[in-house]
Amino acid sequence: MEKPESDSAARIPAPARAAVSWRPTATVERLRLRAELLARTRAFFAERGVMEVETPMLLPTVPVEKHIHPIPALPEGTHERPRFLHASPEAAMKRLLAAGCGAIYQFARVFRAGEWGRLHNPEFTMLEWYRPGWDDQLLMRETAQLADQLLDCGPATMLSYRELFLEHAGFDPLLIESGQLKKLAAALPAPPAGNPGRDGLLDLFLVQKVEPALQTRGGALIVHGYPPSQAAMARIDPGPPPTARRFELYVHGVELANGYWELTNPVEQEERLNQANRQRVKEGLAPMPMDDKFLTALEAGLPSCAGVALGFDRLVMLAAGAASLSEVMAFDWERA
Repeated sequence: MEKPESDSAARIPAPARAAVSWRPTATVERLRLRAELLARTRAFFAERGVMEVETPMLLPTVPVEKHIHPIPALPEGTHERPRFLHASPEAAMKRLLAAGCGAIYQFARVFRAGEWGRLHNPEFTMLEWYRPGWDDQLLMRETAQLADQLLDCGPATMLSYRELFLEHAGFDPLLIESGQLKKLAAALPAPPAGNPGRDGLLDLFLVQKVEPALQTRGGALIVHGYPPSQAAMARIDPGPPPTARRFELYVHGVELANGYWELTNPVEQEERLNQANRQRVKEGLAPMPMDDKFLTALEAGLPSCAGVALGFDRLVMLAAGAASLSEVMAFDWERA
């Protein structure tokens, strides 16, 4: 009889293991700060009667957005139905809202392929919450209050997307003609590659002209009134010009949170998701499966509500005075 191999036979030889770093990427002091901020956030919502919930991480569908690339967890060909590690808890939380859960929040571990850098990690922590009966204006105030309590960043300044572009890019992003926008984009320090479309061009100006200016502003800033095409699940203010009831929170120039006065019309929502899939196909990406349970919940009746998603790792990074997310995560993508 052959002698069974020991468990150690498959392990990396000891000399090579010595070069493998097993230590966390964050210091123990920063991990303690992270735990403190988690506790303070939970206390913030407990004081306001917002219930903590949990939703599944393995789902048969993912958000239908061209910039979000899912990570498959159970590929086709297995005995299980194909599923993905979720990229957002939004759809599942809205199903809870439709079921009558009231105000809810969640600390969700979420997963997005291809997101890696100083402010990105393919696996990260998202704080997401919803307020039935609220609009985006009310939720802006609460989001700014939470940021001030945790980061001591003071009251938030409110500016529109349009105002920021007029000040820092020199044109009106809601009214500029596409041909003129292309001409201006060609003169950027990093001009567009290929044909990114109107929103892609605006994103280039946001990254190269607007956001660098925000880094020198300091404190908290809430940007609101985005182009309708940049808010797949938000209500639209007809204008003129029309704008989405979407806002983003920046603290010391770092984008921290993204919120909506949520769209509740199931017909319009399905059409927007179909449009997002058409855009994915146009750009050479695979279409995403439609979330029928989410759409059925909308048909049953999603209450009027506002919701926001906040990058919790970025918040901890700012609180710690760290330079990157890896410095406040126990183990980042490379060290996991």
